[in-house]
Amino acid sequence: MLDDASAIKKGPDLAPDSAGRPRISIYQPEQADLIFPERPEFDNFEEERTYRKQHLVAACRAFDQHGFDYGFAGHLTVRDPERPELYWTNPMCVHFSQVKMSNLILADHKGRVVEGDYALNRAGFVLHAAVHEEHPDVMAMCHAHTVYGTAWCATGRPLDMISQDAAAFYNSHAVIGASAGAVAVEEDSGWSVAREMGKNRGILHQNHGLLTASQHSIDDAAFWFIALERVCQQQLMVEATGIKPPLLSDKTAEYSREHVGSDYIGWLHFQTIYNHIAAAQPDIFE
Repeated sequence: MLDDASAIKKGPDLAPDSAGRPRISIYQPEQADLIFPERPEFDNFEEERTYRKQHLVAACRAFDQHGFDYGFAGHLTVRDPERPELYWTNPMCVHFSQVKMSNLILADHKGRVVEGDYALNRAGFVLHAAVHEEHPDVMAMCHAHTVYGTAWCATGRPLDMISQDAAAFYNSHAVIGASAGAVAVEEDSGWSVAREMGKNRGILHQNHGLLTASQHSIDDAAFWFIALERVCQQQLMVEATGIKPPLLSDKTAEYSREHVGSDYIGWLHFQTIYNHIAAAQPDIFE
């Protein structure tokens, strides 16, 4: 085990920036007059709803860019800010690259489309509705049938702490064997997964694939899904060498998760992706 964290000491609380605003991450600049993503504030529900929908669409486009499409499989959800018992999601049989503001659908936990013209993905409803209902604090959730995530999930093993990337999921991911490999179209399959999720950021659903959930934002859920797929790819590549790498110590993994694995950091990472997609694919706002 690498114990290079033995010399790491948790620093004092972060000082505010030069304008006196509080900082929650070491990555926030101390100098206040620099261009840097700011967490949004909203005057009303409509502003917040528009923001969440725009970022949900961008998350779908990001999934396209990363090759996470697989026919109609894959679903992303975010709660409505005014009516949290409802959630926005991507429409059935619309490719991630073609999701836009105008074709998002709003659904309830019974699978009824409240707003929108498209049908709801049955498997998405079963899984997401159960999680959103079982965990009222979960704001957003992502699932897709990815190559490396599905392959690693088949092993039924949790991630090894082989890198800083993996450490973002230290004590924040779980392997779920319930309904492993079964197509999630029966409501019981959704509840069996939801009950075992706990407070984990990432879920490795055995013989099925990856899920991520966030209490913070769709940005956070989407980025950590991308990251989790990447970590699974790294894990498989290391396994293929037959070499057993030294693992991060618990102390190092915890320190790394604290600084590079928070909900805020997930949101911050996604701003780079969002800004790129918004500039390159302005049709997301249609």
